[in-house]
Amino acid sequence: MSFPFDAILFDCDGVLVDSEVVGLEDAAAYLSGHGFAWTTEDFIRRFSGMRYDRFAAGLREAYGQILGRDADEREFEELIDGLIETRRAKRHTMTLVTGTEDLLRMVQGLPGVRIAVASSSGQAFLDDKIDRYGLRPVFGQHVYSADHVSHGKPAPDIFLFAATRLGVAAERCLVIEDSAHGVAAGVAAEATVWGFTGGGHCLPDHAEALIDAGAERVFATHEQLTDEFTNLLSRREAAT
Repeated sequence: MSFPFDAILFDCDGVLVDSEVVGLEDAAAYLSGHGFAWTTEDFIRRFSGMRYDRFAAGLREAYGQILGRDADEREFEELIDGLIETRRAKRHTMTLVTGTEDLLRMVQGLPGVRIAVASSSGQAFLDDKIDRYGLRPVFGQHVYSADHVSHGKPAPDIFLFAATRLGVAAERCLVIEDSAHGVAAGVAAEATVWGFTGGGHCLPDHAEALIDAGAERVFATHEQLTDEFTNLLSRREAAT
């Protein structure tokens, strides 16, 4: 029995770095001041895992509904710039998701398995998080942002791109994702997708949403993922 995957592709936000939850309450309060009736849960359900362009398009459409007309460029830029700054004001509260370091140490020991980050974040912001939390030695140059591709999640582009850069077939990749948009992207890439609900933003029905989007399995902690990889490796070694 061979190990079932040639590569593991990790989303970053909400999987490795607990960043999705950062500033959400402040963001909801900010939007409330501009006529939005969204809770933090609404924000998560609408936008978690989306690339900036899709997020901006969705926000613009919702703002137009509030205004009863299309928002002009100036007022929309003011809205979205203020929202981004509101969330970034809390970026000092970001941490690694509990168990990330142990999981990555284990994954690095999997024979013949390559690893990469495949994220919806802009490359500059992604690189900052990878470097800030000491993950660069783990992934090296294989840290890929949706800036590299034409279409963001839920399109499969970023996972296909990362698989190509690793030199493996997408069908032989395992994707670890925390968002329904990301799961859908992995499924569209014909990868195996496992959902993850260990981020601080995950809602009580988050696992159900990931299964509905196509995740084969869902893990609540990195300890569970580490145990599963250990089991897969043990079965491989027992069969050889």
